[in-house]
Amino acid sequence: MGVATTLIGALPTYDQVGLLAPALLVILRLVQGFGAGAEIAGSSVLLAEYAPTKQRGIIASLTALGTNSGTLFAGAVWAVLLAWLGNDAVIAWGWRIPFLGSVIVMGVAVFIRIHLKETPVFEASVDEIIEEYDKPLDREAEKAKKEAAAQARKEAIAKLAKTKRSWKAFLVACALRFGQSGNSGMVQTYLITFLTANLLVSKSVASNIVVYSSLVGFLTVPIIGWLGDLFGRKRMYTVVTVIDFFLIVPCFLMMLNNRGTDTVMEQTSTGMVAHFSNPTLMFFIGYIVLHNLSVLALASLENLTMAECFGSAHRYEQLALSKEIPNLITAGFGPLVAAALVAVFNSWVALAVLMFFYTAVTFGASIVMTEVAGRDLTVREDAM
Repeated sequence: MGVATTLIGALPTYDQVGLLAPALLVILRLVQGFGAGAEIAGSSVLLAEYAPTKQRGIIASLTALGTNSGTLFAGAVWAVLLAWLGNDAVIAWGWRIPFLGSVIVMGVAVFIRIHLKETPVFEASVDEIIEEYDKPLDREAEKAKKEAAAQARKEAIAKLAKTKRSWKAFLVACALRFGQSGNSGMVQTYLITFLTANLLVSKSVASNIVVYSSLVGFLTVPIIGWLGDLFGRKRMYTVVTVIDFFLIVPCFLMMLNNRGTDTVMEQTSTGMVAHFSNPTLMFFIGYIVLHNLSVLALASLENLTMAECFGSAHRYEQLALSKEIPNLITAGFGPLVAAALVAVFNSWVALAVLMFFYTAVTFGASIVMTEVAGRDLTVREDAM
């Protein structure tokens, strides 16, 4: 992930190599995306398996705050570059600076990972199987002892990997992820384009609203995680999705009816267009509530719940797949579907209907899932 991010800053231009430039960019973005998906899954597993049982929800929710922090940090770097270099210089060459500078972040990240130990849950699972083997160790020679212990550990991990997977647990986890990822694609990706292109909101307002909402997320994410510890994952998923059903339409109406009256002329690909530049407080509240409840609240819950759905034998693998397969569908094709529906119906209602659908999938999963709060994470088998 870090190498791909850094290399983006060193890409040749279209004038230098032609179509090879965008082709290389797509390849690096794919590598970056695969790496990021594995990173998020690993972070969720590590936090869940290190956390005390009664505080798993609030601690594992910190993964969502990590992505939230990245959004804010990226926005801050971009703002500094624009203020320091100016728009023309940033477009010409300044955009490369944060990509090349990410090699520093990569160095810190690699250092941390090298010094991480396996989680107590993983070690306990392996030790349990080693005890089952009751493998005698050669006490006469230290070398033989180490070799026997290493062989016992290797065989234990191999046996752990043969534990049967549960399709129900996997499908439930996929459905939980499907709603959050789908809503994220709508609210954090396509809705920003919709606000500027269809509701004619100023670009600066549309970008600032994401920053404000992300700041609120630093309260939303741990609070939802704490409530998950208090009331259970199943109940909180049900409550949050039901609340989302009731708030999707009102939040859209708040944005639609409070985008302001002042206008400013902005350059677009089709020429100069007048955009609304002074929305009321209700406009911001509409987006912030929609973002925090339909995206960040679900992200807070999923980072622990999905880890608890799986046993210690395949937790990392199953969690990564159940996160990225739904994300590939919703984040990859969701905005395209939204754009097509908006083009046909020319209305925000198309976006609301898609969000209802995504939320309904997660709601259904919350009904059929087993309560997993407080589950012993050393158990090898999946929870359902």
